Amino acid sequence: MNCSLVIRAYNEEQHLPRLFDGIARQTVEDVEIILVDSGSTDSTRAIGEAAGARIVQIPSGQFTFGRSLNWGIRAATRELIVIVSAHVYPVYPDWLRTLLAPFADRTIALCYGKQRAPSAARFSEQQVFLQWYPAKGCPRQATAFCNNANAAIRKSLWEKHAFDESLTGLEDIAWATWAKSQGHAISYVAEAEVIHVHNETPHGIFNRYRREAMAFKRIHPEAHFSLYDFFRLTLANMLSDLWHAARQGVLWGNIGSIIVFRYMQFHGARVGYRESGLVTPQLREQFYYALERRAEPDRGRPVEPIRYDEKP
Repeated sequence: MNCSLVIRAYNEEQHLPRLFDGIARQTVEDVEIILVDSGSTDSTRAIGEAAGARIVQIPSGQFTFGRSLNWGIRAATRELIVIVSAHVYPVYPDWLRTLLAPFADRTIALCYGKQRAPSAARFSEQQVFLQWYPAKGCPRQATAFCNNANAAIRKSLWEKHAFDESLTGLEDIAWATWAKSQGHAISYVAEAEVIHVHNETPHGIFNRYRREAMAFKRIHPEAHFSLYDFFRLTLANMLSDLWHAARQGVLWGNIGSIIVFRYMQFHGARVGYRESGLVTPQLREQFYYALERRAEPDRGRPVEPIRYDEKP
């Protein structure tokens, strides 16, 4: 089993060493690494070169999420393409092998794995990951939901339909939507787990959800996000987070961050949607609704996790 691994990066010297460390410890050894750099001013490129990555440069003025992926995949020489964010790192040494295993089924177009926030992350950020990435996998899921901070696709399918370079985000969901329309399937692999580090300011949270809402509106023109939706979902998710924090005995240290995170999340979503219409119910539920969720205990994988020296 071999693959090409495409990493998008911009000034990621803080996180890349741990990702490359995790890649080096994988049970899949034949890995072609391609680092797509969009104008870093720190040591990102030097770190990539030292790890044996091929560097693909994209001018910062030409950057979009879809374009950077297209440039990286175009440079790849393998059929199976793994896509990861520069600020994730794998939990287990069989991460790649587990993520790629569903491709034994020729109808699978895209696989994506579980993501978790580091223990020091905002409480609400941790809750979002628990909501979006359950403990149990789904070999052939009903929706096109996915996330290419930890995913893999077939290059032969990408050659038929590249990532949309005009979207402000959610290029992964747009591609998965196309793949499903062609009769292919999407697989969620819970065991292929990574830690995803987000160190965003409140304004950064707002921007992330704003651009994703703008992209969602492009993918689903019928989508809308009303003032009523904003108040209902902000309050519901705040209360849900506060309740879960109280159950875990960490309420008092997280009240402020919960309020700020959820306000910025849904304020950004409302600004991004702009126009009215109907949202696809299944996808909207997975993005926004305050579902029952809990930190699941370890499922007892018979695989020793990677022991990193650095703290998240």
